[in-house]
Amino acid sequence: MKYLHTMVRVTDVEQSLRFYRDGLGLEEIRRTENEKGRYTLIFLAPPGQPETPVELTFNWDPEEYTGGRNFGHLAYEVDNIYDFCKHMQDLGYTVNRPPRDGNMAFVRSPDNISVEILQKGSPLPPAEPWLSMKNTGAW
Repeated sequence: MKYLHTMVRVTDVEQSLRFYRDGLGLEEIRRTENEKGRYTLIFLAPPGQPETPVELTFNWDPEEYTGGRNFGHLAYEVDNIYDFCKHMQDLGYTVNRPPRDGNMAFVRSPDNISVEILQKGSPLPPAEPWLSMKNTGAW
Protein backbone atom coordinates (compact mmCIF):
# COMPACT_ATOMS: atom_id res chain seq x y z
CA MET A 1 0.00 0.00 0.00
CA LYS A 2 1.17 3.52 -0.78
CA TYR A 3 -0.16 6.76 0.73
CA LEU A 4 -1.51 9.01 -2.02
CA HIS A 5 -3.14 12.17 -0.69
CA THR A 6 -5.58 13.82 1.71
CA MET A 7 -8.52 15.74 0.22
CA VAL A 8 -10.01 18.95 1.64
CA ARG A 9 -13.00 20.73 0.09
CA VAL A 10 -12.56 24.48 -0.27
CA THR A 11 -15.04 27.27 -0.97
CA ASP A 12 -12.67 29.91 -2.37
CA VAL A 13 -9.69 28.87 -4.51
CA GLU A 14 -7.74 32.12 -4.14
CA GLN A 15 -8.16 32.30 -0.35
CA SER A 16 -7.19 28.64 -0.09
CA LEU A 17 -4.10 29.07 -2.28
CA ARG A 18 -3.09 32.06 -0.17
CA PHE A 19 -3.21 29.82 2.92
CA TYR A 20 -1.73 26.59 1.57
CA ARG A 21 0.70 28.02 -1.00
CA ASP A 22 1.65 31.45 0.30
CA GLY A 23 1.24 30.71 4.02
CA LEU A 24 2.30 27.07 4.42
CA GLY A 25 4.73 27.19 1.52
CA LEU A 26 3.25 24.27 -0.42
CA GLU A 27 3.81 24.20 -4.17
CA GLU A 28 1.13 23.47 -6.76
CA ILE A 29 2.13 20.23 -8.47
CA ARG A 30 -0.94 19.70 -10.69
CA ARG A 31 -4.43 20.96 -11.40
CA THR A 32 -7.44 19.36 -13.05
CA GLU A 33 -10.63 21.12 -14.17
CA ASN A 34 -13.65 18.89 -14.83
CA GLU A 35 -16.48 20.72 -16.58
CA LYS A 36 -18.80 17.70 -16.60
CA GLY A 37 -18.34 17.10 -12.87
CA ARG A 38 -18.19 20.86 -12.20
CA TYR A 39 -15.12 20.80 -9.98
CA THR A 40 -11.45 21.76 -9.84
CA LEU A 41 -8.76 19.68 -8.15
CA ILE A 42 -5.54 21.39 -7.07
CA PHE A 43 -2.72 19.25 -5.66
CA LEU A 44 -0.10 20.97 -3.49
CA ALA A 45 2.91 19.47 -1.74
CA PRO A 46 5.91 20.58 0.30
CA PRO A 47 8.90 21.58 -1.84
CA GLY A 48 10.75 18.47 -2.99
CA GLN A 49 8.03 16.14 -1.66
CA PRO A 50 5.53 15.69 -4.51
CA GLU A 51 4.64 12.24 -3.13
CA THR A 52 2.84 13.78 -0.11
CA PRO A 53 0.19 16.10 -1.57
CA VAL A 54 -2.95 17.64 -0.21
CA GLU A 55 -5.81 17.78 -2.72
CA LEU A 56 -7.94 20.92 -2.65
CA THR A 57 -11.35 20.20 -4.18
CA PHE A 58 -13.38 23.18 -5.32
CA ASN A 59 -16.96 22.34 -6.33
CA TRP A 60 -18.20 24.98 -8.74
CA ASP A 61 -21.76 24.91 -7.42
CA PRO A 62 -21.89 26.54 -3.96
CA GLU A 63 -22.45 24.13 -1.10
CA GLU A 64 -22.28 24.59 2.66
CA TYR A 65 -20.09 21.93 4.22
CA THR A 66 -21.32 20.74 7.60
CA GLY A 67 -20.51 17.77 9.77
CA GLY A 68 -16.92 17.55 8.56
CA ARG A 69 -17.84 17.40 4.84
CA ASN A 70 -15.02 19.83 4.04
CA PHE A 71 -12.59 17.03 4.93
CA GLY A 72 -12.96 14.52 2.15
CA HIS A 73 -10.91 11.36 2.46
CA LEU A 74 -7.57 9.66 2.77
CA ALA A 75 -6.35 7.91 -0.36
CA TYR A 76 -4.16 4.82 -0.78
CA GLU A 77 -2.92 2.94 -3.83
CA VAL A 78 -2.94 -0.88 -3.78
CA ASP A 79 -1.51 -3.58 -6.04
CA ASN A 80 -4.86 -5.37 -6.51
CA ILE A 81 -8.04 -3.49 -5.61
CA TYR A 82 -10.20 -6.63 -5.76
CA ASP A 83 -8.00 -8.56 -3.33
CA PHE A 84 -7.81 -5.55 -1.03
CA CYS A 85 -11.59 -5.03 -0.96
CA LYS A 86 -12.14 -8.74 -0.32
CA HIS A 87 -9.67 -8.54 2.57
CA MET A 88 -11.59 -5.59 4.07
CA GLN A 89 -14.88 -7.48 3.71
CA ASP A 90 -13.34 -10.54 5.35
CA LEU A 91 -12.47 -8.32 8.33
CA GLY A 92 -16.12 -7.23 8.51
CA TYR A 93 -15.85 -3.81 6.87
CA THR A 94 -18.35 -2.54 4.30
CA VAL A 95 -17.05 -1.49 0.90
CA ASN A 96 -19.30 1.58 0.52
CA ARG A 97 -18.32 2.24 -3.08
CA PRO A 98 -17.33 -1.08 -4.70
CA PRO A 99 -14.58 -1.12 -7.36
CA ARG A 100 -17.01 -1.69 -10.27
CA ASP A 101 -14.55 0.02 -12.60
CA GLY A 102 -11.54 -1.98 -11.36
CA ASN A 103 -9.99 1.30 -10.30
CA MET A 104 -11.62 2.98 -7.30
CA ALA A 105 -13.36 1.98 -4.08
CA PHE A 106 -14.28 3.64 -0.78
CA VAL A 107 -14.46 2.22 2.74
CA ARG A 108 -15.02 3.96 6.08
CA SER A 109 -13.06 3.67 9.30
CA PRO A 110 -14.78 2.84 12.60
CA ASP A 111 -14.81 6.61 13.20
CA ASN A 112 -16.55 7.18 9.86
CA ILE A 113 -13.49 8.57 8.03
CA SER A 114 -13.76 7.93 4.30
CA VAL A 115 -10.81 6.11 2.72
CA GLU A 116 -10.39 5.98 -1.06
CA ILE A 117 -8.63 2.92 -2.48
CA LEU A 118 -7.14 3.26 -5.97
CA GLN A 119 -5.72 0.56 -8.22
CA LYS A 120 -2.01 0.94 -8.91
CA GLY A 121 -1.37 1.43 -12.63
CA SER A 122 -4.17 0.69 -15.07
CA PRO A 123 -7.62 -0.34 -13.87
CA LEU A 124 -8.27 -4.07 -13.56
CA PRO A 125 -10.86 -5.52 -15.95
CA PRO A 126 -14.38 -5.21 -14.45
CA ALA A 127 -15.25 -8.39 -12.55
CA GLU A 128 -17.93 -9.88 -10.33
CA PRO A 129 -19.01 -9.65 -7.61
CA TRP A 130 -17.86 -6.02 -7.73
CA LEU A 131 -19.41 -5.19 -11.10
CA SER A 132 -22.97 -5.81 -9.85
CA MET A 133 -22.52 -4.37 -6.34
CA LYS A 134 -24.41 -1.21 -5.43
CA ASN A 135 -23.10 1.65 -3.31
CA THR A 136 -23.84 1.36 0.41
CA GLY A 137 -24.29 4.45 2.59
CA ALA A 138 -22.18 7.54 2.06
CA TRP A 139 -18.59 7.48 0.90
